[in-house]
Order: sequence, then C-alpha cells, then structure tokens
Amino acid sequence: MNVPTAPPTGETGETGDGGETGEIAVRRCTVTVVRRGGWSWGPEPRGLIRRVVEALPELLADHFAERLAADGPDVEITEPLTVTVRPGRSGRSTAGGPPVEVHFAPVPVVENPAGEPGTDAESSARSFEESLAADPDPWTAPGAAALFAELAERDELDALLALLPDASVRAYFPALLGVDDTAAVRLLAELVGRALAADHTPAHPPLGEAAGPGPAETLPGRLRAAVVGADTAELPQLLAGFLASADRAEAVRLVRSLAGPYDPGAEEPPGTAGSTAAGATPGASTTTGARTSGEVRVWSALPFLLAGPLARIGYLDAVGPALAGIELAEDAPLFATALAYKVLGATARGWRRTERDTEAAAAFAGLPPPVAEERLTDFARQAGPALPVLDGVLALSVCRGHDPADPLLLTGADDGLLLVDAHGMFPIAWTAEAAGLLPHWETCGRPPVLLCDGPLPPGTLRNLASAGVPFLTSVRPLRGDPVARLPWRTPLWAAEGAAPDPRLAAQLPAHAQRCANLVTALVTERRAVPLARHCGLERTVTLAAALGLSTIAWTLWRDRETPDPVPALRRFADLEATVRFEATAVRVRVPMGRRHMDLYNSGLLADVPDVAWLGGRTLTFSAG
Repeated sequence: MNVPTAPPTGETGETGDGGETGEIAVRRCTVTVVRRGGWSWGPEPRGLIRRVVEALPELLADHFAERLAADGPDVEITEPLTVTVRPGRSGRSTAGGPPVEVHFAPVPVVENPAGEPGTDAESSARSFEESLAADPDPWTAPGAAALFAELAERDELDALLALLPDASVRAYFPALLGVDDTAAVRLLAELVGRALAADHTPAHPPLGEAAGPGPAETLPGRLRAAVVGADTAELPQLLAGFLASADRAEAVRLVRSLAGPYDPGAEEPPGTAGSTAAGATPGASTTTGARTSGEVRVWSALPFLLAGPLARIGYLDAVGPALAGIELAEDAPLFATALAYKVLGATARGWRRTERDTEAAAAFAGLPPPVAEERLTDFARQAGPALPVLDGVLALSVCRGHDPADPLLLTGADDGLLLVDAHGMFPIAWTAEAAGLLPHWETCGRPPVLLCDGPLPPGTLRNLASAGVPFLTSVRPLRGDPVARLPWRTPLWAAEGAAPDPRLAAQLPAHAQRCANLVTALVTERRAVPLARHCGLERTVTLAAALGLSTIAWTLWRDRETPDPVPALRRFADLEATVRFEATAVRVRVPMGRRHMDLYNSGLLADVPDVAWLGGRTLTFSAG
C-alpha cells in the first residue's frame, strides 16, 4: 500500500534528474474493530471485512497527513492485500478462535483529468467500486402485457377483469392489441359481455325522453349478428376472429363504441394509452430524474419496510406494468411518494407536511426533495384507469388466503366502505357502495360479515341483506332495513333469517375498535394527496400501506398478540435509516438493535429486486 510523501520544506517536489518524490510503503497494518451493543456482527460478517479494507486508505491518509503531499493522488492499494482476522476474547469465551485470512486483489486507480466528466460532486460521492463499474443499461418497465400474461398463468385474469370498471378495461385494450392479442381478446370479451348483459336489463329513461339504443346496438353490424345471443364462454372465440380480420384502428373504434355510438370514421386519439405502434417496445424508461448517487439520512425507514411485504404478493411487480399500460411508467416515483406519506407523520390541518416527511418520501421514491404537491395531484387524476388494476391484484391475493370460517369486517370510511379480513386486519377493498364488495365476499367463501361503527352509505344494510350476506352489526338500522334485533346485552342486529354465531357478537367490540383505529391512523390523520379531487389514488395507497403494515404485524407478533397494523405503524415509525443511492441498488442501513434483529430474523429485510420507481434497481437492507 503506497502513499506519496510531501517534498521537504522549500522544495518543489521535483529533482534535478527528473526523479519523483519519495513514497511510504505500508507493509503491515493492524486494525482493531470493537463491537458494541450486542453479540451480533450483523447480517453480513464478511461484509464488515470489506468495509474495513475500504476505510484503510482514508485512515492511513489521516495517519500520515503531515508527510503527504497536499496535491498528490489518493492512497492506493497496489499490491495483493491479505487481511488476517483474529477473533478476540468475549464475555462468553475465554479464548479467541483460530485466525482467518481473507485475500483482496489490488484494484487499479482510475484518475480523471481536471475538468473532465466524473469530477463533479455527484461522482465524488460514489464508492470506490462504483467509480470502476460500468454504467448500467437503462431499465424499461415491463408492459401491461407482462402483467396480464402472468395473471392468465395463475388463472386469475378473468377474476381481475370482473373487478375492473369499463374505463380501465378500455384503457388497457390498446396497450395489449398487437402485443398480446390473446389478452386483448379477453378484455374485449369482457366489455362485450357487459354490453350484452346491460342490453337485457330494462332501463327507465327520464320522463318525457325516449329510450336510447342499447349497448349491443352500438356494435358494428357484422359483429352484432355474431355475438347477440351467444354464450359468455363463446365470446373470446367469436371476438378472436373479428380481431384477426380487423385492423388496429377499427378494433380501437369498437372498444370506444361500447361507451358511445359506433363511429366508423373516428380516429384513435393521439397520446392515449396504446396509441404507440404495435411493434414498439411496451413500457417507458423510469430512470429519468432518479437519484443514482449520494447518501441521505431519513427519520423513518418504515416506507422502505413496506416494499418486502408488497413484493411477496406480486403487488410491486404489478406497479410498473399497470402504469406502463397507460403510459405513466415515468411517474412511478410519484406513486411511491404517495405510498410513503401513508406511513410517515400525520398531515397537519389535513394538508400540511413536515420537512422530514417530504425528505423521507422523496428518498423512498428515489427523487430529490421536495416532490411538488401539484405533481401528485396531476398524477392522481391521470392514473385513474391503473388504480383498479392494483386494487384488484391486492384483493385477489388477500382473498386467496382467507379462511371462510373467519369473518370479514366492514366499516364506513371517507364516503365509502372498507372491507377487511378480521384475522390479521388485512385490507381487501374500498368501494363506494356495497355492490362493489360482493365479488370479494364471494371469492372469500361467503363468510359472515361484521359491520363496525362508521358512516355507512345509505342503503348499505338493505343491499347486503338483498344479496344474502349474513351480517351482524351494532349500527342502528334505518326504517325499512330488513334486519332483526338479537337478544344480546347490547343492541345488535342481524340480517333477517340469519343465525349468527354468538362468538361473533362477543368479538364485535374488539374488531370495531381495531377498525376505528385503522381508519383514524391511515385515513383521517394521514393524507397522501390532500389536494386531489379524485379519491382513487388515496384509497389505493391506503390499501397498500395497510397491507404492508398488517404483514409486518402478522409476521412479527401473531404468536404473542392479535396482529394489528396500527401498532406496527407506531413501533417502527421512528426507526431511522441511512439511504445510499447507487447505479444498480438503493441500500438502506438501519441501526442495530432489537427492532433490526426482529425484522432480520423474520425475513422482512430481504432484498427487493426490480423496484419500478427506482428504475429497476434492487432495494437492499443492512445494519450499521
């Protein structure tokens, strides 16, 4: 290991014969690493040796500061380096173990001439390995076709399409057309099936107005004759032939006609999702504006802890394709910013944020702070078609794991209905009315439903009873609601003809309190996009944050207490972290202690690869 020495006082450092100044060669160096605050060397003991070697040049430079040239090159490792590790004595052992040798090859130094690229502050913040690594290739988010193909492989595509509103199905059809025609046919079959079903539903126009044409009558003539009267299962095959013979423009016009009269001369609007040529690469690069170097300290690592649980259910993998399908892949960091705000500090007066919250949210999204509220508001408006896709992925994952013997919880929140799995407080869906929850209830196995205190939309009890949902509630019914009062020590009502389990009546107060705490913490106190007129993004990130917190609580504490996302929010809210941005990874370092050990032992600090809002980089965790 060589370092240059400074010339003697009064000399210029140059010799008459062209010789160079002297050097200090370090042949042997002893570094003592003292462990404090526990018995563990961290999740990567070998990585500790690497960090010691990385710190050696700076330590030697400080040691020989008086003899080093002020403008000389950095200390460099020029010879093979061998680190001998001799474990010292500890409180539990009387002698250290045998020494272990770790060998490091010398790494050539790359110098940038003054004024050349790479000498700015951003480059100087890079680690030694980063300065030598080649720049990674730009990452492109997978297109919507990748997500729909994966859902088809899991046999969940039809279930997801049934949950999507017409606007979302129409938005993704152009993105799939020409890329995955099989999925495009299934989307078209879903729309046509709904049109045929609505055509058989009697409509009552306003008094004095004539009834307009039914949805099926808006189809082009050659297609209407083929699908009218056909069974729903036959629609994909019939529509596949139509798409094979129709050009792209005609197919897009057909999809648009299902929301209005069919116009054979209409053109596909420019700039809409899917208007790119069929042969173009789906998705868009998400690396623009991302932080690729530097280090920042954040007051809360909790937003980063959500990534692992969301990745387990496939939610994180769906974010990029869902946004790419409507040409918003570049705005994935804005989705991450909104998600982070759901688990950071409470918003004062419903809209004001603290500086530390904006810095933590921007770090989670990989952006420089602060992220303008106007950008979040615009994103909330533009991302509308993609949000039901993400909500559907989340709902299907929770419904898959639900035991029909366990009840579901239903509470009013923000002019809607929030459906929660009682066993673990996992959120399922958040809809405007009870009809939107029925598919989830059926997917869960038609379990009993406990209605908790909250502002329920009008007609909720009547709609649930007419659908045959066996519910139990302490909410006083309105006149005409088909309910029956139960003989219980407190006022309770159930659907007429239902025989609820008495144990559910005993559990209802505790479940209602947990629901109220959840709504207060994640809906009332914390607003992700307080200036948005549309509540879709607010509800989507609330569901995602609640699922992440519930998974953390379930993983850590299910054997000792009732899992609840609100305690997870409170216990990890002040877990600080240092976030380092690199070209291929974002590294989060949390303090060592009981919380880190619990998270590490439970697998909640595993690497999360291909994070969409980080430009496909891997999110890693360590202790320090």
